Amino acid sequence: MQNTDLNGRPRKKSRSLAENVVEAVKARIRDGELKPGDKLPTESAIMQEQGVSRTVVREAISRLQAAGHVETRHGIGTFVLDRPAEGSLFIDPATITTLRDVLAMLELRISLEVEAAGLAAQRRTDEQLQEIRRLLDEMKARSSQPNEAVSFDLQFHLQIALSTGNQYFSDIMSYLSTVLIPRTRLNSAYLAHDDQQRYQLRLDSEHEDIYNAIARQDAEAARAAMRLHLTNSRERLRRADQEAASTLEKKA
Repeated sequence: MQNTDLNGRPRKKSRSLAENVVEAVKARIRDGELKPGDKLPTESAIMQEQGVSRTVVREAISRLQAAGHVETRHGIGTFVLDRPAEGSLFIDPATITTLRDVLAMLELRISLEVEAAGLAAQRRTDEQLQEIRRLLDEMKARSSQPNEAVSFDLQFHLQIALSTGNQYFSDIMSYLSTVLIPRTRLNSAYLAHDDQQRYQLRLDSEHEDIYNAIARQDAEAARAAMRLHLTNSRERLRRADQEAASTLEKKA
């Protein structure tokens, strides 16, 4: 007899179920449904909502604690933290203020996401591929609304990290998401003196190449497409940084 959850879907391994619960809680924190200081629902409530066992819920909460998202106060409950706990990885978004800061973050992003794209191509499920496609379509549909497009851009890259099947890729991408995507902090098209529409069309094409490689399960092509996409972003900003420095020198 096939093991299924409360929705009649085949159950995944315990590790994957715990990851699903972790991502569901983190999404509610990111969306503001759960704010710092808020108490998480009870284990029983999460079990019913997610269709998982108590063991899975406890594993998920342990992972959230390890990542500094929540803390458990014995006898009281588990509460959302306003920042990673002391000793946890922490990068203050307020420190990402200049083009050079963004370029440094892009170097980190390249090292992380190129391999994530390759692993996603090898390991993604059909459902994960459908979600990547949906996010890409949503992003393109909102190309005239940069703030909304950025949100789906971020989710697109996060979904690729989730599709690696490696929790550490998705954990670090989720944590760094507020500082990793440069366009959430700086208007790259403006800084690069580029036409917004032309800039968006190039991004759409680069994202399509990443998606197509993952769909074909071509790991090397996925790595190459992600590297090209992020390197292009880096080079556009590097040129803008150089032009800004040159302008300052002329004025000096």
